Amino acid sequence: MTAIQEVVGTGLALLTLVAAGFTAAAAFALGIKAKGACSASRVAIPVTLLKPLHLDEAGLEENLKSFLLQDYEAPVQIVFGATSRSDPALSVVDALRRDFPDADIEVVADGNRQGTNPKVANLINMAAHSKHDLLIVSDSDIRVRPDYLRRIVAAFQEPNVGAVSLLYSGRPLGNLWSKLAAMNIDCHFLPNVRLGMALGLAHPCFGSTMALRRQTLAEIGGFESLSGVLADDFELGRAVRARGYRVLIPDCIVEHVCHEANARTLFRQELRWAKTNLLLAPSGYIGTIVTYPLPLGVLAVLFHGFGALSLVALAGAMASRLFLVFKISRRLGRDSGYVWLLPLRDLLSFLVYLASFFGRTVEWRGKRFSADADGALAPV
Repeated sequence: MTAIQEVVGTGLALLTLVAAGFTAAAAFALGIKAKGACSASRVAIPVTLLKPLHLDEAGLEENLKSFLLQDYEAPVQIVFGATSRSDPALSVVDALRRDFPDADIEVVADGNRQGTNPKVANLINMAAHSKHDLLIVSDSDIRVRPDYLRRIVAAFQEPNVGAVSLLYSGRPLGNLWSKLAAMNIDCHFLPNVRLGMALGLAHPCFGSTMALRRQTLAEIGGFESLSGVLADDFELGRAVRARGYRVLIPDCIVEHVCHEANARTLFRQELRWAKTNLLLAPSGYIGTIVTYPLPLGVLAVLFHGFGALSLVALAGAMASRLFLVFKISRRLGRDSGYVWLLPLRDLLSFLVYLASFFGRTVEWRGKRFSADADGALAPV
């Protein structure tokens, strides 16, 4: 073993031990209550749900139906939006209209596009058809419980709340790639965000749910102010906080339905998310290397050999990840049947992390975009 290998291997082993400690802390953070009530509100006010759609993705009907099955007393309008009436997602909406004839459903099929962000362009067209003061935006791959609306309204009862967002877990639809996608959310994204929030290092806003009053939306410049950015959810939260309001994230979790059909789709999606995070907070993103203890432990063994330090580091990495899976299973009320996929999931996550540092282009809905340091989008 050369001196360089010895130094690199020792450094990797020490970094692995730090990463294992960070992972254990993230696991414990799952049990810390978020700031903000998660109780269901006794107050019911009219709300408008904005659901931007794009194609008939797997699980779409069940996802949308969960918003129509709300245990909520006040009027609820649901505006579904697509860029074309021929979008197959609208066939699912037509079926739901027949199943729920009393629901207040409006469909906006408008190809007019303002800005480069396709989702926000859809929201701009939809917002003009909203009836009520409280607007709730959620992605089409989100599935919720019947008390979803009551819990969001409860959060708005707290002082100085300008927007409400919700954390999410992964729900796979069966194949290997969807399971890996769900594991990325449950075993990487969710615990690390919870730890960042507990330490005051993360101030997120998620596309899983973005709720705000019409007046607040107007104060930040409407959806039009987000039409040219990649991370519209993050920028909406930042704009609301810049106006002096709080973005409240109650201790409630919705489900992100994972329907990735193959490895390419999975890698492309996760690479877009990773590059977005890199653009938004470069130094913080580089520091997230401490969230990959298992790959770092393997590298430590490769460089340092089967010495005591590298083996202890690798064992600590494995133990911390298994402990995290156990805590996630307890927190979400699920079994840990996919634990055998953990080494593959961690390796894939690390490869996405490394790949995110190369190039500024992302692929979204079959089109390529470039993004600058401010997160502005430009089609390629």
